[in-house]
Amino acid sequence: MERLVVVSNRTADLGGKTLSGGLAVGIVDALKSSGGMWMGWNGDIVDKSRSMDARVETYDNVASLTMPLTKEEHNNYYLGFANKVLWPTFHYRLDLMDYRTEFARSYARVNGKFADILHPHLRDDDLVWVHDYHLIPLASELRAKGCNHKIGFFLHIPFPPSDIFSAIPRHQWLRECLLQFDLIGFQTQNDADNFCRYLKGNSDVKFLSPDRIRWHDRTIKIGHFPIGIDVDQFAAMAQETDEEIQLERKRRSLLKRFQVISADRLDYSKGLPQRMKAFRKFLDTSPEYRGHAEYLQVASPSREDVTAYSDIRGELEQLSGAVNGKHADINWAPIQYINQSISRERLALLFRCSLIGLITPLRDGMNLVAKEYIAAQDDEDPGILILSRFAGAAEELGDALIVNPYDVNEVAQAIKKAATMPMDERKARHRNLFSQISTNNADLWQRRYVAALRSVEPNVQRAQLSSHAKWRKEPGLGTMSNSRH
Repeated sequence: MERLVVVSNRTADLGGKTLSGGLAVGIVDALKSSGGMWMGWNGDIVDKSRSMDARVETYDNVASLTMPLTKEEHNNYYLGFANKVLWPTFHYRLDLMDYRTEFARSYARVNGKFADILHPHLRDDDLVWVHDYHLIPLASELRAKGCNHKIGFFLHIPFPPSDIFSAIPRHQWLRECLLQFDLIGFQTQNDADNFCRYLKGNSDVKFLSPDRIRWHDRTIKIGHFPIGIDVDQFAAMAQETDEEIQLERKRRSLLKRFQVISADRLDYSKGLPQRMKAFRKFLDTSPEYRGHAEYLQVASPSREDVTAYSDIRGELEQLSGAVNGKHADINWAPIQYINQSISRERLALLFRCSLIGLITPLRDGMNLVAKEYIAAQDDEDPGILILSRFAGAAEELGDALIVNPYDVNEVAQAIKKAATMPMDERKARHRNLFSQISTNNADLWQRRYVAALRSVEPNVQRAQLSSHAKWRKEPGLGTMSNSRH
């Protein structure tokens, strides 16, 4: 059987006892089943002389291939092009895009560096699975080296409509890089449709079927593969005992209080200020819940070197202080705001004792937190999920209360509906939601994707057609030759 080679910006801790995140949980079992390799940045930032240092470690039949970045690469490839150009654009925030030519050059060079390090480790029959927006040019770089492997790409974040994607300078280069993959996977049907609509504006692309295209001498498959979670693992964590949380739950029960919980990275795409405003509106319009409803917002730090993220943190601190200043009394504060990371084990327990899960991103590829909230619930006393219509998970989780996250009145009304929902309805909704996440779990996601990649038609590559090689030769950008180190 072919070996699976996974490439992502960062790798999982293959030596750890517990894996976190949909990517890690969904892939490690696939790697272990047939043997494989996971390649990515190791988190180290080094001087230029050590930039090509690579380390290989083996865990049973799985190899970990990691490398460092230089400070320039971290600033321009990771913080720059990946997170100041692609991330905001793919989340429909053109106002936050900060494009600079040096960002694009570094992004291309680092993808070339990934290819330089990976290529000698590839076997002839390897399946290569590349993950996310950091590595869009990787297949192009590997093709330029004569790599004829089946290479798949999976985008974990949304793919925007064509007019938004086209606003990225050199978007045609990104398009040609994507078309060097054999399989291009998205989280939702809407994302796949957006990509196909963008391709239809290009005369050199021919659609053979709704999910297969022909570009020059290549046939490429396009599909959507919604990612899931390890439901059993998260449900088990939610049933562990934590004395502090149990005491707090008893206190709220005695005082007839309930908790609304949100947990996300501190990111402008998550709609965290809008959630606080919606909870404030709920208290303003339903005064009977003052003293009884508590909102816990967990916002773990993220990309603190990017100005837009520090701005969000300041806004949340101001909002939580204003709401508490207006509504709190001597033994009750409506909002508890935590700007630090909380372990998944503890988060699972907090989800289980929260009546309402408020998960309302402004735009999200999937949002696994919504699925984790469902997995954590007690079948006999389940909580209610309020979910943004703009999260990818909304395509699957129709029994949640689906809301427009921009409409604070609608979200406030959903909080009240959840707070007053009869137990029979809560149980029925939870039954359906739990069945959905149990069926479309992390294991099914990776099996569907790998099977689709294995079944694609082989494409014989011609290195001279490398889109990246052509981009290096275009005037005004300088030389981007293979001597990048």
